[in-house]
Formats: sequence, structure tokens, C-alpha cells
Amino acid sequence: MKKSFVGAARTAHRAYSPVVVTEGTGKILWIAGHPGAVDDGGKSLAGDFDAQCRQTFRNIEKTLAEAGAKLSDLVTMTVFLIDARHTTRMTELRSEIFGKDFPASAAITVAGFAQPAMMIEIQCVAVVPE
Repeated sequence: MKKSFVGAARTAHRAYSPVVVTEGTGKILWIAGHPGAVDDGGKSLAGDFDAQCRQTFRNIEKTLAEAGAKLSDLVTMTVFLIDARHTTRMTELRSEIFGKDFPASAAITVAGFAQPAMMIEIQCVAVVPE
């Protein structure tokens, strides 16, 4: 499977690609929203945006691994944030996590989540080569 990142150079400073094109055969994974309000040991991360963002990506990474995929297989994500002021920091953390070749993305500010301590939730789609 071939994957192309179109227009990524102009949006790299925001850690997303305007278009990700996949060609050839592959398995599509539709990943439900993942939060990161607690760490792997069950400890609350309430009030710590950086920790919740990193844990959210770890949780997604674990789910992807169970399905035979990895973070680099993501082609798009929708990031839900409790506060628009976290958008820039989320972008910085996403840059650290992906390095380059970012998925397409949207960031949406919400009024609240199912769990009050949540500050971020990410829903995404991955395409895995067969």
C-alpha cells in the first residue's frame, strides 16, 4: 500500500497533513474515541493536560497494536478538547509523537466529556497495509 501526505509542508508547524492519500489494498480501522484521564496504573491525571494527551496517544497505540497496527498507520484523527487554549500544546505534543508524516486532523472544543476529569479525547482512522 502506498501512502502520500499532500500539502504537509505548509501545515507541519501545526502537526497535521491536509490530505493523506492511501492507494492499494489495506485494512481500515475505525478507532473509537480514546481518553487519557487515568494512567496505566489507574491513577487520575485530572488537571494535567500534557499527561492526559500523552496517555491518550498511549491508549490509542495499545488499541492499534491489538488490531495489528501502529500510530504511523493513522490517516486522520478528530481531537476533542475541553479548552481551546490546549490546542497549541496538543500540536506540540503531537509533533513529538509523530515526528513527521502527520495524519489529517481536526480539533474541536467541547463543553464537556462523559467523565468530568477528561481534558482530551481522540477518535481516529487507520489504514494498515495487507
